[in-house]
Amino acid sequence: MRVNEQIRISPVRLIGANGEQLGVVPTSQALEMAREAQLDLVEVAPNERPPVCKILDYGKFRYQQSHKKSKTKVHHQKLKEIRVRPKTGEHDVETKINQARKFLEHNDKVLVNVLFRGRELQHIEEGRRIIDIILDKLAEVAKIEKAPSMEGKRMTAMLAPKTAKG
Repeated sequence: MRVNEQIRISPVRLIGANGEQLGVVPTSQALEMAREAQLDLVEVAPNERPPVCKILDYGKFRYQQSHKKSKTKVHHQKLKEIRVRPKTGEHDVETKINQARKFLEHNDKVLVNVLFRGRELQHIEEGRRIIDIILDKLAEVAKIEKAPSMEGKRMTAMLAPKTAKG
């Protein structure tokens, strides 16, 4: 971006400090008007013919431009995992639910795993009961993306955050 004396092309289309169109004027006259207002003449559209220049505070303008860039950070959705066992206690399951709720509010997906070992595989209904409790408690903040299913020695379910609009 060219500022003040760096602008060599004449004439320029000038926009005033309050955003009003001042028309096509010679660069020297535009610089004089900017000095009278104790502001800078900044080239905002150099590829136009004639180039568009604006009277504004250049330091403030640069600060606002850098601020706009920092605000447009995109959150990439991650996959978080919650692991429990069929014998996991009620309070521990509550703790895991609270953890999952935080992940969902942060707009991440949650994979709920119930791991079975040894004889626990004979009591799949106990694991199903735990996974149902978790899904019920998270129903207001999440939608079920993949229903609970057995995969080898683990029962898994996938939760996705509900959108703010729906």
